[in-house]
Amino acid sequence: MIGVCIKYFHANYGGMLQAYATVSMLEKQGLNYELIQYEKKRTTVEKIRSLPRLLNRVLLNDKYETLKKRIGEKRHPEFARNNGVRLAAFRKFEKEKFTKLSPVFVGYDGLCQGSRRYSAVITGSDQLWSPAGLPTNYYNLMFVPDDVLKISLASSFGVTEIPWYQKKRTRQFLNRIEHVSMRENRGSEIVKELTGREVDTILDPVFFLSKEEWDQRVPDEKIISEPYVFAYFLGANPEYRSVVTKFAKQKGLKVVALRHMDQYVPGDESFGDIAPYDVDPKYFLNLLRNAEYVFTDSFHGTAFSVINEKQFIVFNRYQEGSSVSKNSRIDTLCQNFGLESRRYQPGKDLIELTSELIDYSVVSERFKQQKQITDQYMSVVLTEIRARESQ
Repeated sequence: MIGVCIKYFHANYGGMLQAYATVSMLEKQGLNYELIQYEKKRTTVEKIRSLPRLLNRVLLNDKYETLKKRIGEKRHPEFARNNGVRLAAFRKFEKEKFTKLSPVFVGYDGLCQGSRRYSAVITGSDQLWSPAGLPTNYYNLMFVPDDVLKISLASSFGVTEIPWYQKKRTRQFLNRIEHVSMRENRGSEIVKELTGREVDTILDPVFFLSKEEWDQRVPDEKIISEPYVFAYFLGANPEYRSVVTKFAKQKGLKVVALRHMDQYVPGDESFGDIAPYDVDPKYFLNLLRNAEYVFTDSFHGTAFSVINEKQFIVFNRYQEGSSVSKNSRIDTLCQNFGLESRRYQPGKDLIELTSELIDYSVVSERFKQQKQITDQYMSVVLTEIRARESQ
């Protein structure tokens, strides 16, 4: 039995589809797995030990965004209702697609004991190794016994630097994991700097499934009949909304927008001609597939644009040089696929940026190189998993 330690329950389109791709890959391989369920029950000592975590800048920024969303819900009841509709769509998808669940392991001791039921435990992607989460000792697999195989699939730190006071503990958990692969080039560099290990940079799990396989699992459905651009912004930058609106008017296209994603954004009230809320990950994927253009500041919005060979522009969600920036994941994706020209810079004209179409024959060749590295890594990992399962 394989334990899978991923954030399959997070109400985020990319995160949930990434988790779905991960378990789909395991099912394709005929492997017996279950998603690990963990319910925290911290002791007083553990709570005291976790206090320094509250000083982490990435965590503070995440908490601040969550707080802004809660305040927005209180001040704007209609937004709260609409957000409830969206969350219900996520929960429905979660219940449909993530059915192989472990018993609920209560408390950290219970989690450590429960992990002995597995021959291997897998974690990865979705910024699960963010410095903000280090003290929990969960996604870094510190709860897994030494004699159980530990594997990371396209893991992500989500930052370009590990805080100095976390380097020792980060090195400790990295050295316990037998097979490490990273999603970002910078992530692989960090592993090398901390441990001396050369590790592969592999594709995000959404690329484990081909376009044809995604089409089989999520049938293509044209939901909106009019030609449109799809705007999927997690950040609140008003300039991005303005330039997309201007572009759509110039092109004679509608704007389909997903409003108020990670927080209440006042400008979103008037952004988009069509703004549905009852959007589950399948609906999201079909909105993206059938758009004339995609505009996003999301890593997975960009990834699915590549998979579906869309004409797209990717915007930076975070300012360059920000201590809480998570832009490195998009940096890697664009660099490795030769798509640097699809990055938006403030003040740029979208008509000009989109005038040269993406040559997906060139992207395909770059993708094949990355896929080969990914397949080689997966071959080694799967061989050892099967060897452990047969013991």
